[in-house]
Amino acid sequence: MLIQNDKVVTMHYHLTDPDGQVLDSSRGSDPLTYLHGAGHLIRGLEQALTGLDVGATKTVEVAPADAYGEHDADGMQTVPRQELAGIENLQVGMQLQGRRPNGETVTFFVAEIREHEVMLDPNHPLAGVALTFDVEILDIRDATAEELSHGHVHGEGEHHH
Repeated sequence: MLIQNDKVVTMHYHLTDPDGQVLDSSRGSDPLTYLHGAGHLIRGLEQALTGLDVGATKTVEVAPADAYGEHDADGMQTVPRQELAGIENLQVGMQLQGRRPNGETVTFFVAEIREHEVMLDPNHPLAGVALTFDVEILDIRDATAEELSHGHVHGEGEHHH
């Protein structure tokens, strides 16, 4: 059985940046199981996995545009630190939710904390970074009707009520 849309795929992965720094890995822990074609993986990785079979190993290089996008410096915002006074233990890298004037929810990451202001970055921390995945396909199966209707994988014995 080959990886294609509506298949449940179980794999191990090892993610590094261009300097070889490990960013994430399932090695030594549980593998990742996902519904192929449901948008749970970054586009470049999901496309590269299509057509692989159980037992396949592959190194996948994903350009920023097919991962978390290019870094957009224009989206940076500076807010008075007092506006964030209610947030305990504010620290660089912290993820915050905000609303645009049109009501749309946006995620910001704390980029810098100064004495009187805080720099917020709407870019994902890996925006602009080329990613390398080393993957090993462990299992492929047909998704159940329930998984397809919910758009995600259910673990053994898991159901929504």
